[in-house]
Amino acid sequence: MTNPTAPLPIIAGAPETAPTGVPGRRTAGMAMAVASALAFSSSGPLVKPLLENGWSLGAALFIRIGVAALVLSPFLIRAIARERHFLRRHGLALIAFGAMPVVGCQLFYFSAMQRMPVAVALLIQYLAPVLLVIWVWLTTRRRPSPTVIAGSVVAMAGLVLVVDIAGARFDFWGTLLALGAALCTCVYFVMAERTGDTLPPLVLAAGGMVVASAIIGTLLLTGFLPFATSTVLADVVGMQLPPIVVLLWVGAATGTAYALGVSAVPRTGSRLASFIGLSEVLFALGFAWLLLAEAPAPVQFVGGALILVGVVLVRLDAERAPAAVSPRAPQRASALRGAESRRP
Repeated sequence: MTNPTAPLPIIAGAPETAPTGVPGRRTAGMAMAVASALAFSSSGPLVKPLLENGWSLGAALFIRIGVAALVLSPFLIRAIARERHFLRRHGLALIAFGAMPVVGCQLFYFSAMQRMPVAVALLIQYLAPVLLVIWVWLTTRRRPSPTVIAGSVVAMAGLVLVVDIAGARFDFWGTLLALGAALCTCVYFVMAERTGDTLPPLVLAAGGMVVASAIIGTLLLTGFLPFATSTVLADVVGMQLPPIVVLLWVGAATGTAYALGVSAVPRTGSRLASFIGLSEVLFALGFAWLLLAEAPAPVQFVGGALILVGVVLVRLDAERAPAAVSPRAPQRASALRGAESRRP
């Protein structure tokens, strides 16, 4: 990492700018974001058979996040060994990341899912990209470009078609819980964007997983979350797999997803990364089709195409922003050099 503190576009007074650097940096970030969405999307279809066979959500989450913490823990251990006061300087950030983007997002979402259809809860949670755009507008008083607005509208329209909310009922408390999940998702992108040399992305992800494991373990011990397991084999693509094998795979995929995700955001910016994150819904449809034989409806393919169009529009705006700023930079530098040369 060469940028100790990446631009934070949703902080009041901070202009929304695209990350500087060579174009390959943003391209690599986009590839990481897509890979992260792919890894995240595999968890739901794999964990679903376990929940249907007697596993409680708390037990499945504890093993899933615990394995992810083990996968990423070497990065945290190395950072602590390298810097004596690392935990004193960054402990609060690690706690916040583990409590909100990791534990908070999942508990809010699954709690909302118990009160309202899964599709509606998912739709509200994935309002996070639009919430980021609106927050930038309110705090910086800079209206988003027409391209970003168009991309937001098109992507959200596509998301509505993909999750298929026809006939869904409204639930006030369920809506608030799902909005909590959306806010936690926003925190994920904001905190990831602020990583750099002093707090590398992989260290943030590792620390967050360790904290999240401790939080979920505490909730299980206190009885706030029920703990139940089962030895019934999980049916995955026609294969009968032991539950622990499924959870180990899901945990490794979760650790990989967080590692790639937090590494991608400083390269792309939180706004573009959040829109690319919508592809998780498309990948989840594909995994449900492959693993659970749940074929998508034709309208969901249309929705997927609209999501991709929305992401492309936001990407085009991200490319246009540096182009609009960079031509003036050499002129300012030349003017400064001229002023220096005229000093007596």
